[in-house]
Amino acid sequence: MTKTVPKMNDLTFLTEHHSVPARQLHEPAPDDRQLEAILQCALSAPDHGHLQPFRFLVIRGEARQRLADLFEQAARKRTPDDEVGIAKQRDKPLRSPLIVTVIARIIASPKIPEIEQILTAGCAAQHIQLACRALGFGSIWLTGGNAYDLSIHEALGLELDERIVGFLYIGTPEPGAGRKDRGDARRITREWRHPVQHDYSI
Repeated sequence: MTKTVPKMNDLTFLTEHHSVPARQLHEPAPDDRQLEAILQCALSAPDHGHLQPFRFLVIRGEARQRLADLFEQAARKRTPDDEVGIAKQRDKPLRSPLIVTVIARIIASPKIPEIEQILTAGCAAQHIQLACRALGFGSIWLTGGNAYDLSIHEALGLELDERIVGFLYIGTPEPGAGRKDRGDARRITREWRHPVQHDYSI
């Protein structure tokens, strides 16, 4: 049986993938059917032990306003004197029509350490972004103080063994939004041939 080898041109789907600033993401967002297909793609993320150590919260419609209230409250506790920063935090959930919060679920396992489970959740987030692009939508993966704020965790219903990997802002991108030059991968690549010898003598 002859194996089909992808053409190099097919890799442009990855090399040209880019995040789109949240303010440049507009309606329409994925509908229910499209969103279901997008999230299904996340399940094919590399998953050592088949733990599926992640879950998703979909935030859209009026729920974005309630999330904005939470972001404002949390920001006032973190930086009570920064009115500009507080307003910026409040505005974040309103910038795009859809937010998918990716949550890592840390499962006790003698074989799969926490870091591997968090990496799996991160891969699931990237799969969501790529699936969005395949359907013609744009996205950006953001964290910031809200991703690590325990009051936000509590309000979103996270358990003690869960972490927010990121907020994925999703929508229809403005034409040409977010494109950038990433440079050449050869700049950060070396071929390893033998152990590195270190001299720690004083």
